[in-house]
Amino acid sequence: MQTVQLILSAPLSCQTQAIKKAAAQQLRLPSDHISHLRIVKRSVDARQRLIKVMLTVQVFLQGEDPAPAYLPPHFLDVRHAKQTVAIVGAGPAGLFAALTLIEKGIRPILIDRGKEVSERKKDIALLNRNQGLIEDSNYCFGEGGAGTFSDGKLFSRSKKRGDMQRVMELFHFFGADPSVLYETHAHIGSDRLPSIIRRIRQTIIEWGGEVCYNTRIDHLRLTDDGKRVLALVAADGRVFSADAFILAIGHSAHDTYRMLAREGIDLERKGFALGVRVEHPQSLINRLMYHTDNLPEGLGNASYSLVTQVEGRGVYSFCMCPGGHIVPAGSMTDGCVVNGMSASHRNSPFANSGIVVEIRESDLDDWTPPVPIPHEQEALRGLFFQEYVEHLAYEHAQVGGVALSKAPAQRLRDFVEGKGSASLPPCSYLPGIVPSRLDLWLPPIIGRRLQQGFRDFDRKYHGYLTNDAVILGVESRSSSPVRIPRHPDTMQHITCSNLYPVGEGAGYAGGITSSALDGINAALKIASLSEDNRQSKN
Repeated sequence: MQTVQLILSAPLSCQTQAIKKAAAQQLRLPSDHISHLRIVKRSVDARQRLIKVMLTVQVFLQGEDPAPAYLPPHFLDVRHAKQTVAIVGAGPAGLFAALTLIEKGIRPILIDRGKEVSERKKDIALLNRNQGLIEDSNYCFGEGGAGTFSDGKLFSRSKKRGDMQRVMELFHFFGADPSVLYETHAHIGSDRLPSIIRRIRQTIIEWGGEVCYNTRIDHLRLTDDGKRVLALVAADGRVFSADAFILAIGHSAHDTYRMLAREGIDLERKGFALGVRVEHPQSLINRLMYHTDNLPEGLGNASYSLVTQVEGRGVYSFCMCPGGHIVPAGSMTDGCVVNGMSASHRNSPFANSGIVVEIRESDLDDWTPPVPIPHEQEALRGLFFQEYVEHLAYEHAQVGGVALSKAPAQRLRDFVEGKGSASLPPCSYLPGIVPSRLDLWLPPIIGRRLQQGFRDFDRKYHGYLTNDAVILGVESRSSSPVRIPRHPDTMQHITCSNLYPVGEGAGYAGGITSSALDGINAALKIASLSEDNRQSKN
């Protein structure tokens, strides 16, 4: 087997014979000497008018037996395992931690406040029809976590956290398209993720793990010195005992943060981001990114990544969804939050993206909340600010009575120029949008920077700043404003030795793949500690 690097046009990059011919030319071999090709990396360079596709390809010659692309997971029967780990949260961090524990012979108990994915879909359908929010079953909460119904992008390729490729392999093992193994910007799609999540759950149960839905943890039982967790207590009174506890709560579990603060668990303020979601016609984004009115053969709808600095703070795009939809992603009945998603084909006529402003801890020191923050919850100041802005958005969507999931909106150029929008363009947001002066009610540290940020983006891609685009408020759940501190080596909480905070909700990840990998790493730490204890006893 040999590996070659190829640069092809977009149309040729999708043709097996063209790839084979290019590989043979580079290896100076006849094409018929090649028996098999495997793409291991694919990326697109659209910076110039001539769009290039870079491929890394494994080439197998006649007589060579192609090895499997990866080793499948090896699960163990854990029904009678000596060690049990309770995991709070069935998002990517919790699910992948459970799978890894089973591989290591440890029994996981997976606990989620929401519903299993099929029932969750029904509640989300009601939400999209503007029929109200169910606080424990929505785009944020339920089996699979926030990413299940908000796009399924697998963008992180960081090597610093561990084996990110293993996350992609596990997604493929459970049913994702083979492209997740090699696309630089891999994507599963919100239409396909639910079936993958179901297969993961079925595997956990099949090998002896336990999965509990509709179970919100309201209390921790701690030792007298507070240095170990003895059990978790659910709202319905059920008690979950275990040897170790993984907190994979997600970034929207505000009530859980407050519970941890009441229990005396150390929490920290951290920087986060907050802004709006902008939606353009996809045809405009294709023209700006691909420099042509026609979608190039071999390429899907275009995406973008934008970043600038305004008054010393980053303003940047987040969770860009080509061919996607905007969805209601809040978890409180009196708050309005929006996010984006794309189905696997990414074929809607709209392109949307979060455009958010960096908020540092110091930015909130001078903010006066409507209600004083209790001293023991001062670490949650960013969370209180987040909720404050979400409530502002909700109030400004209540035109002519209660509007439930409707969102305040403004044409993009009107927002930047400080004008009201007499009408709004077509929008993918199903619950409906309401004209609103976001330029007036967004806090200045956000609104002012967004206005300049959009001007900067238009200088890079002239035509981006248009009144054919619309902004919706607010995009506030891009990251957690709270960190649950842990030791960098052991991943244990700094004061509770058997408590492992992981994923986005703990402040250590920023998406599906990094959260999944953080869950894997925590499970490996627990397994390693268990093995060390066994060896010391022997």
